[in-house]
Amino acid sequence: MMEAGLICKTALKNRNNYVWEKLKGTPIPVHTWLVSPPSNLGGGEKQRRPEGDEEERKGSISIFPFTASVPGICFRICFLYEVLIQILKYLAQLMASVSMPPSSGLKNNDGTSICVDSLPDELNDMKIRDDKEVEATVIDGNGTETGHIIVTTIGGRNGQPKQTISYMAERVVGHGSFGVVFQAKCLETGETVAIKKVLQDKRYKNRELQTMRILDHPNVVCLKHCFFSTTEKEELYLNLVIEYVPETVHRVIKHYNKMNQRMPLLYVKLYMYQICRALAYIHGSIGVCHRDIKPQNLLVNPHTHQLKLCDFGSAKVLVKGEPNISYICSRYYRAPELIFGATEYTTAIDIWSAGCVLAELLLGQPLFPGESGVDQLVEIIKILGTPTREEIKCMNPNYTEFKFPQIKAHPWHKVFHKRMPPEAVDLVSRLLQYSPNLRSTALEALIHPFFDELRDPNARLPNGRYLPPLFNFKPHELKGVSMEIVLKLIPEHARQQCAFLGL
Repeated sequence: MMEAGLICKTALKNRNNYVWEKLKGTPIPVHTWLVSPPSNLGGGEKQRRPEGDEEERKGSISIFPFTASVPGICFRICFLYEVLIQILKYLAQLMASVSMPPSSGLKNNDGTSICVDSLPDELNDMKIRDDKEVEATVIDGNGTETGHIIVTTIGGRNGQPKQTISYMAERVVGHGSFGVVFQAKCLETGETVAIKKVLQDKRYKNRELQTMRILDHPNVVCLKHCFFSTTEKEELYLNLVIEYVPETVHRVIKHYNKMNQRMPLLYVKLYMYQICRALAYIHGSIGVCHRDIKPQNLLVNPHTHQLKLCDFGSAKVLVKGEPNISYICSRYYRAPELIFGATEYTTAIDIWSAGCVLAELLLGQPLFPGESGVDQLVEIIKILGTPTREEIKCMNPNYTEFKFPQIKAHPWHKVFHKRMPPEAVDLVSRLLQYSPNLRSTALEALIHPFFDELRDPNARLPNGRYLPPLFNFKPHELKGVSMEIVLKLIPEHARQQCAFLGL
């Protein structure tokens, strides 16, 4: 312990000298307490690292709190001081010049904001089908090469006849630490599908498969079939055959950025409403936390503008009192309690991520573009201000005694452009709260005034077509929901779709 303390003391002394020199003699009093970190891995949970954090993992400071006591204490001090240094650098910039607020969306050369009414014609294609089959078989071979034919069978259980299904791999459409996703065509039906291929540990059941088998919602990607494949090295792969949706919210945002245009507000409302509806379903009806909400995991049919949540590789049922890994969720969308190393978090982490997505839809760029896990917290503080002791306690009580430099919150109305509807700003502020229990739930977000335009019986897409299905709720979606909320949620003209309510 003494040796660890000496190492930390020397390192922190060097850090202090550097910071004070940078600030040119404008010190801010700082001190910290040694506390034992919680275990970061609990309940036998298998760790899946978030995508896009390679540079963070190669850096000098690990974002994982160590479970051993001495390294854990060293980590806690280094983590807090790294946050401190980033904050001090930010304050130094404030002293040197007036702080620039975050970007207020895309602008023309003359500074005026740009908006368009519809997606380009080249994005308007693809029809979605909802067939489903989840019997699993094992085949030989890799199967991701273009032109490779994968032959498997479905059925054969509960008296169902066996049926041969053949898929021809066409192209890789996504990859990451989880594995690869490739586009394929069913040779029997001509239907285009996506096949997600992940290495399967034979010692464990695949949580993603178990989750997807019970999902059934218009705003959640549909599992059609699954099978296992093996390689010459005796590696076992799980292949999830899911409906193919041609675009992602991430690509749509990039499209508007390239065109130097802001996404039409109607599309922002449509996408965000469907995100909230998907979350209300998985949180309330299934009891699952997605844990990786981000634009890349939000599929969009650009013709109908129906949105579907995908990638349940990080999803988990959160059990109260059971610890979970905190290094979860992609960095820009990571809730502050996760950055603080909380292991007993709630589905509110998805709500934070959804708030980040909403802000990105409105701005055209991420609201909190942290360059590392530590810098991510600093980016949040620059907008929300320094969290209070009570807010820190709600996120992770182990950090309540650390004295952060006091930074005032940046007014939300200054984050966005002047013509931004106040309802949009209000919803963002309700989703992005430090305290998880103060964030709106997905169901509460659905009845927010920001979405009132979608409840108008005359609402149409810019091309005159009808909106995608928004109010076709199933009984399990509204189980336990008060009639007062139901009446706000479902407009009168759409209540015939929910005959089970007896309205």
